[in-house]
Amino acid sequence: MSLPSTTFPRHFCSRVLQAATLCLLLLIGNTGFAETDRPNVLLITVDDMNCDSVGIFGCPVPDITPNIDRLARSGMQFEHAHVTIAICQPTRAVWMTGRYPHRSGALGFDPINKGVPTLLEALHDAGYYTGILAKVPHVVPTRGQAWDAIVKSNDLGIGRDPQKYYRHSADIIAAAKDAGQPFFLMANSQDPHRPFAGSAQERQQARPRKNRPARQFPGVSRTFAADEVPVPGFLPDLPDVRQEMTEYFASVHRADEIVGAVLRALDESGQADSTLVMFLSDHGMPLPFAKTNCWYHATRTPWIVRWPDVVAPNSHDTGHMISGIDLAPTVLEAVGLPPLEGMDGRSFLPVLKGERQSGRDFVITHINRTSGRNEYPMRSVLTRQYGYIFNGWSDGQTRFRNESQNGLTMKAMIRAAQNDPAIAARVQHFLYRTPEEFYDYSAAPDALVNLIDDPAHAARIDEFRQKLLEHMEATGDPQLPAFRRQLARE
Repeated sequence: MSLPSTTFPRHFCSRVLQAATLCLLLLIGNTGFAETDRPNVLLITVDDMNCDSVGIFGCPVPDITPNIDRLARSGMQFEHAHVTIAICQPTRAVWMTGRYPHRSGALGFDPINKGVPTLLEALHDAGYYTGILAKVPHVVPTRGQAWDAIVKSNDLGIGRDPQKYYRHSADIIAAAKDAGQPFFLMANSQDPHRPFAGSAQERQQARPRKNRPARQFPGVSRTFAADEVPVPGFLPDLPDVRQEMTEYFASVHRADEIVGAVLRALDESGQADSTLVMFLSDHGMPLPFAKTNCWYHATRTPWIVRWPDVVAPNSHDTGHMISGIDLAPTVLEAVGLPPLEGMDGRSFLPVLKGERQSGRDFVITHINRTSGRNEYPMRSVLTRQYGYIFNGWSDGQTRFRNESQNGLTMKAMIRAAQNDPAIAARVQHFLYRTPEEFYDYSAAPDALVNLIDDPAHAARIDEFRQKLLEHMEATGDPQLPAFRRQLARE
């Protein structure tokens, strides 16, 4: 039964109305958006794609990534963007928390600590319809209740079928519209992660196993001959290396088709103009001297942002350095939500608006433990020109092991090393490292010459050591004692 209007005194009703109006104005004033006006967020990621494998970032293979290139021309591409940790699950934990790995608990293939807030939950709690395509166990795996829609990789052609990405993207966008909510869709391509398209590894994984039926990998629309693909400067030009690169680039092209499929679903929904799109790779290619390391090609990522009427189309930022820890702060500020408690990153929204932002002259990158749970602590400080690396595990005895050694390339290098001293030295360095490394990436991005003992760089190296020391002290890095011991030896 409704109460008559005379139940409450007029002055009481007036005060309630004033308070409600003030709260509404504060809400809109603080965020810039009423809940129903917030932009959608589409986060597209690819797995293990080097930045320079993308056409617009300098890949020489014609039309290798037409969809990613088109996205870049409609938004802003960042020349100096790096993920914080070049391993798939912990880098996604950084994206979701805005924290360095040791500050979230996700050092490797570990869950985010209880009590650490995430981007996913903040968007969900703010009224976003949340959906994820593939990589489900690698994105806040213990917070599954915050996803409204989950599509696993097996329902997406092992995370590699463009048509299935198109269909499921369209379904999630439509479901959000039907619910009257803005959407947050994280679409994760599992290309060009191993097994590469057409490789012996793919054929092996496609076979049925004792407790698993045969896996049906989708085909590819484009293959490459050995003379059509580049060999990265950090690898020797050997026949098996070229063979693996042909398979890798077939996977790169299919990843681009997945990006195009997701964007087509967005365009056809009629919501592209009200959607913030971010695209990036989780780290570099799964070959030696890239993924699971702190070298330049390990962490550099092809980060692109499109946001109609906010981000100028065809813009190319070359002056700012952005990092994986900045993803969550930027998305939250863009949609008008407060930052997560305890974030280490900060929003680069001013840069997206064409403004200059101070304090973006360097980034810090990490490695802690691999998927095999082997501990290989590394830290790096990168500027636009130089990079310093501390390898806390390098003692001359410990041997490095990661997934990137499982393909054709490392085996070919080990064979060639028997007769080629230069390749033998590269293999030795990859496997055992040295406690410190320093590179001039602007002159030699492939990190072929370690300048750590070059007197001409001594003062600069000390500056980088000091930056890393300050970072480790400020964040309570558990590798701080080991780094102090290293500094005491210098």
